[in-house]
Amino acid sequence: MKIFKYPSVLTIAGSDSGGGAGIQADLKTFSALGCFGTSAITAITVQNTLGVTAIHSIPASIVQGQIKAVMDDITPSSIKIGMVHTTELANIIGETLKAYDKTQVVFDPVMVATSGDQLIEHNTVSVLKTLLFPLMTLITPNLDEAEILVQQKIYNVEDMMSAAKKLLKTGCYAVLLKGGHLKAEKLYDVYVNQDGAERIFESAYIESGNVHGTGCTLSSAIAAYLALHYSLEDAIEKARIYVFEGILHGANVKTGNGHGPLNHFFNPQKLQLYEME
Repeated sequence: MKIFKYPSVLTIAGSDSGGGAGIQADLKTFSALGCFGTSAITAITVQNTLGVTAIHSIPASIVQGQIKAVMDDITPSSIKIGMVHTTELANIIGETLKAYDKTQVVFDPVMVATSGDQLIEHNTVSVLKTLLFPLMTLITPNLDEAEILVQQKIYNVEDMMSAAKKLLKTGCYAVLLKGGHLKAEKLYDVYVNQDGAERIFESAYIESGNVHGTGCTLSSAIAAYLALHYSLEDAIEKARIYVFEGILHGANVKTGNGHGPLNHFFNPQKLQLYEME
């Protein structure tokens, strides 16, 4: 009898009680793209579409235990990291992931929520850059996060390219700097990697109040496509299309009274099966 396995992905991130971002968005994305989702929860947020009112940290040893339990048994093909809001968490995640250095990791360095709420301790930023970034296949900061990381204002695509190259010096393999906060008819994301590749991804701007969790969703989609054996650039391209369609199909839906989510399940895929060797 043939034995099969699912393409699996691990998300290491915070929980969003409103369901639009964080662990909840990640697992929805993995499922929608035909992957088996697993999780290690770093924090529980008291959150809805109007904002974040409290954050409860999960003990670092429990976060580490979740990661090891999943990696040593289910062995996901890729990992997505989201909310790492304390120095202790950054340290223990970094130390833990060193044992799984052959797994591709996508890091969305979540620092500020769509509502403007800060989601990270100030002194954690330098630890992320020195300890976690060098272990990453890809980091996906938005403009606000990039400005914090490189300590410079970003006004246009040229500034984005300059900032992305600075971030590349932290030791990660690649950077995707997201330009969604530059409101224009076109949206641009800038990609650079250690092999010298430079690319500008372009898409149309969609007028929508439902963009909560787009960063979480994009990074999760990239990790999912990596688990489905796409190259990094192809995974980014397909993930951007998925997010674009999710925003488009969720633009006229009202969820709550603030920043609503995109539509993760506009075209859900069956859970994929791979024959085991």
